[in-house]
Amino acid sequence: MKKSIFTLALALVALVASAQIKKPELMVIPSDVWCITNGYYTEVENMGTTVKVPNYKQALQENMGLKMAIAKLNDLMAERQFPLQSLEQTIKNLEQRRMEDNMTISKAGNELAESPLDEVARTAKCDIILELSWEVKDFGPKHSLAYILEARDAYTSKSIGAASGTGAPSLSADVDVLLEEAIVANMDNFNNRLMDHFSEMQTIGREVSLDIKVFANNAAGIDLETEYNGEELIDIINNWLQVNTIQGRFSMPYASENVANFTQVRIPVYDERGRAIDANGFAKQLTKMLKKEPYNIPAKVLVKGLGRAVIILGEK
Repeated sequence: MKKSIFTLALALVALVASAQIKKPELMVIPSDVWCITNGYYTEVENMGTTVKVPNYKQALQENMGLKMAIAKLNDLMAERQFPLQSLEQTIKNLEQRRMEDNMTISKAGNELAESPLDEVARTAKCDIILELSWEVKDFGPKHSLAYILEARDAYTSKSIGAASGTGAPSLSADVDVLLEEAIVANMDNFNNRLMDHFSEMQTIGREVSLDIKVFANNAAGIDLETEYNGEELIDIINNWLQVNTIQGRFSMPYASENVANFTQVRIPVYDERGRAIDANGFAKQLTKMLKKEPYNIPAKVLVKGLGRAVIILGEK
């Protein structure tokens, strides 16, 4: 009897613990390949090269199959209790602040600072992007759907895992039905990979990158070799990162008097209020320290997506 009660207690503890595990927030988007293959893209000039940029708004407005596919995949993930962000609603939120052209290219037409995906991810602040590609194949009266579903870290764009396959021929021609028939068998393994990645982040932090730059001939008259109480500015920044990253994890592959690049910077997943922290928020914490005594360094932060920020020192 005691053994049965003990076993039941353990099961209840495991159930409660499992319910308390926070799951990553997801967003489903069509892949670049799907958008370009189906003609949903715009062309922009980026440093002398023509780049095809996915046009999510056009795809959602003109392709009912895409909306059905995203809705079905959202349903499948919601059934597994993953919180979801809406691509369509996120785009609407973006348009309230700026025109779509300004999302992809600077007014001068020079540099693609943030891709549409970067800005969508940053606005939604999701953890993982699910990129969906599919193609419907006809076999007489029957139809089959071949798909690729790839999960990417929204902060680094690194691949977390992928699932692919082809459903059995079906009389249905609806994309959502064909997608569910093709994908459902692989969902559990795919979801486990998402949770493994997110659980690892809880231990070693999110990965972001920071670039530190200095305005040439800046009014403050400083560079990264300027000394404060006998310590160079680059070392002061290194010491701050050592304290404020998870387990002091970061790399500095390059540094000069005017530029420093920090990669594999591991930052907390959430702040003390439970809000997600991105590269922009983390960079602002660093600039806040540099603006105080004894440094008094003017600084500005340029946003380059969820996972990358540029700090420019010397002027606002």
